[in-house]
Amino acid sequence: MGNVVVITGGSSGIGKSTARLFAGKGWTVYELSRTGKSENGVIHITADITKPEDVRNGFKMVFETENRLDLLINNAGMGISGAVEFTDPAQAHKIFDVNFFGTFLCCREALPYLRKTENSRIINLSSVAAPLSIPFQSFYSATKAAVNSFTLALCNEVRPFGIKVSAVMPGDVHTGFTAAREKNEDGSELYGGMIKRAVSSMEKDELSGMSPDYIASVIYRISQKSSPKVLYTAGGKYKLFVTLAKLLPTDLSNRIVGKLYS
Repeated sequence: MGNVVVITGGSSGIGKSTARLFAGKGWTVYELSRTGKSENGVIHITADITKPEDVRNGFKMVFETENRLDLLINNAGMGISGAVEFTDPAQAHKIFDVNFFGTFLCCREALPYLRKTENSRIINLSSVAAPLSIPFQSFYSATKAAVNSFTLALCNEVRPFGIKVSAVMPGDVHTGFTAAREKNEDGSELYGGMIKRAVSSMEKDELSGMSPDYIASVIYRISQKSSPKVLYTAGGKYKLFVTLAKLLPTDLSNRIVGKLYS
């Protein structure tokens, strides 16, 4: 019997590349998203990961069909940008609902099934923006820092069941995520144009960033490791940035990040 993986947000970007790669490796692949269709060996299930019933029904459908679940990849996510003081609380709640609570809901529903399958795993998509919090991306950075903390705790909780948990922190990746970001430039005059400069700088890096196929290959390699680490950084220069942030005083590394996006 072949391995079974569920990927959230598998209809585009990193999720779509990852779904195609796993399908090409012979896995049975299910992708959960609000939009999408079954294609290239990937089976689509329509689900909004912020809705508990959608998530519950999706995983129930997979297990009733396959009688196993080997891997959950929590990839679905969204981005917003803008100054903290001008951010609508509803937008802040929304990004946490998708990026953090969506991950929680999927893990919560998947764990009873993962526990029944030997050597099962969870891989969460985080970001370099977790350890290197980006100005005017504060809520995105906060959701990914929360994903890292959640991953570290969950790893220890489910260790006795043999379930392995990791998070992947990509740097800049060239996907449709850039165009889909919900941007807010309120307060631009007050901040002397810093908001637009910071977001433009980041988006320039994204448009020249790594391919989603490369991140998919990183995720696949992690899925094959017998003893995976809890946190991985994807991309050579980003590994250097994250290492330097650990070595430098926090105030200094934070000022450097601020200068890069000022």
